[in-house]
Amino acid sequence: MADLQDDLHTAAEVGPVDELPLAAPFPVEPPAPLSDDPDAEPLERAHALLAAHPVADGYSGLPWALRHLPWYDLELGESAVDTDVPRLRQGHVGALFCSLHLPEGLAADRAVAATLEQLDLVRKVIAAHPEGLRLARTAGQVIDARNCGRAAVLLGPATAAALDDSLGILRVLHSLGLRVLTLAGTSWASEAGLTRFGEEVVREMNRLGVLAELSGASEQTIRRALAASKTPVLCTRSAARALRPHPANLPDDLLAELGAAKGVCMVPLTAEQTGPSVRDVADHLDHVRAVAGTQCVGLSGTYDVGTAHPQDLADTSCYPHLVAELLRRGWTETDLALLTWGNVQRVLRTADVTARAAQQRREPSTAQIAELDG
Repeated sequence: MADLQDDLHTAAEVGPVDELPLAAPFPVEPPAPLSDDPDAEPLERAHALLAAHPVADGYSGLPWALRHLPWYDLELGESAVDTDVPRLRQGHVGALFCSLHLPEGLAADRAVAATLEQLDLVRKVIAAHPEGLRLARTAGQVIDARNCGRAAVLLGPATAAALDDSLGILRVLHSLGLRVLTLAGTSWASEAGLTRFGEEVVREMNRLGVLAELSGASEQTIRRALAASKTPVLCTRSAARALRPHPANLPDDLLAELGAAKGVCMVPLTAEQTGPSVRDVADHLDHVRAVAGTQCVGLSGTYDVGTAHPQDLADTSCYPHLVAELLRRGWTETDLALLTWGNVQRVLRTADVTARAAQQRREPSTAQIAELDG
């Protein structure tokens, strides 16, 4: 019955982007434009467009940020973080990927426990804020949350070290809601690329519906993951290296390969990776679209990770300023709908369909790293 329900939700999503449901999930009135403000008209159009096609934010550091607060209320507003329910609504954020990444220096033997603690925290936060947030595992549940006026929260990306080289742990994390896993920082996903066990991890992720995330992975790992994965991959924190030589940004040849594989490059709103202004971020979005295609570009707020953000993009309420800049540059509504919402929904939907098909053909993998890489 659950599969049938997912199929029904999935069917509602199939078709051109301009046929997506147009119900505005958040009852937020756009600010009245000022007659002497040259940005007022694009900003008003941006609010209207985002009401129909909200933002799927590819990366939020909120779980780790909340661990250090003795008390918080995301429903009324929380000044100690960049993300709360009022600002999600002001920014028209309809879906949010909550990172389960761990800080550098955390002992490797703590990776599993620390990831589970963060996952538990996110679930408790969602339960404490039912009017604004809803846990989602599938593309259909993301749409349900949006139509009910909630921001859908998807769990991940998590660090690959959280698996402790065990496909059983991957399945447990998936059962608790994990949706995205970063393939980097392990013996089976390293500078040398994916090992045989790493490829088996990707196959099991496809069977479960867990998306592969490749920001910060080596070029060899990215290329091998693109070849091995039956579902599109994400780069949740990658911009264009041609414009800014940050190690997590992608060179043009990899952007082209990502686009050919129907993956999504989610450009981060950080000064370090994209530059200090809204125009700099828009330059990266223009470049990724030109190199990889309209269906390869997405957005990643990268809020609450302790990095500086471009001017006018300080928190999750600021997405309309970026969309207004893209409107001034001639982006069409169809292109913007793909950027903010459609591309991520396509990847989620494809992962759901691929997983259902794979589960009919393939039993859970019992492979051990010692057997394949020993």
